[in-house]
Amino acid sequence: MSESKNIASGSFFASLPTLTAKPEYALMAQNVSQKMPAVERDSANFYKSHSQFMAVTLDVTAITGIRSIKHTLAEVERARAALQESYVRVEKKKVKVKIKERALESEEDPLKRELIELDILGFKSDIESSTKYMEAGLRRLNFFVNQHDNLLRSLGKSEITERDYEEEETKYHIMTAMKQALISSRSRGGVIDEGNMIYLFDLGINGADAQAEVFAYLHAEKEIVDSGAVPSHEMTVKWLEACAEKWKECPGQFASSRGFELIDGSSLVSGRG
Repeated sequence: MSESKNIASGSFFASLPTLTAKPEYALMAQNVSQKMPAVERDSANFYKSHSQFMAVTLDVTAITGIRSIKHTLAEVERARAALQESYVRVEKKKVKVKIKERALESEEDPLKRELIELDILGFKSDIESSTKYMEAGLRRLNFFVNQHDNLLRSLGKSEITERDYEEEETKYHIMTAMKQALISSRSRGGVIDEGNMIYLFDLGINGADAQAEVFAYLHAEKEIVDSGAVPSHEMTVKWLEACAEKWKECPGQFASSRGFELIDGSSLVSGRG
């Protein structure tokens, strides 16, 4: 039967006499074998692609609650699918190990036995490596499932319906358009860029009015800075919310002028009312 060899156990280097024949390399191998358990222990923290910090600040960047839930659920699905895929891949490798072990029992040729043992070693190594990523994947899945629960609680809801999602879209797109408009204007002398002007037009918002709002907000920020204080991020978010409230009727009115109905209740599978 093939013995599982890895760098941490020391058996890996013991099986490679040509690598450790020189004294200096033997010392290196001994040092690595002694310190590898600590390396593997700490490496377990980094098998996930992103930190929790990145997940909630850079991965899920939606500015409104229900949109944040939508993006969070997308992350849940990606993590679940990846975990499922990894699970199937690992289980297939386990079956291959069993097949190879069965073949090893009946194989009499010493060289062929060695090849089978190496195949088994390779499969077991893949399983070990994949398991570490699966553990990290489960932690990521658990994290986003908990974030979904946190977001529901912050909104005071036990569930989100399709109507909830559709009704929040107006607020989300106005706030997003103005967020982008504000950011672009900072490097353009306060002037909103063409792309976001198009975005605002498509939302039924007058570009001159939006530009005036940006100029006024930047002026308010400048006064705060001139006084020796620092404008807060919360101040920006409240301004964006005020913009959404000011223009909340604009998208519906523009859609109606073109013959559209912004929300068709009969087409919502979970609409209320």
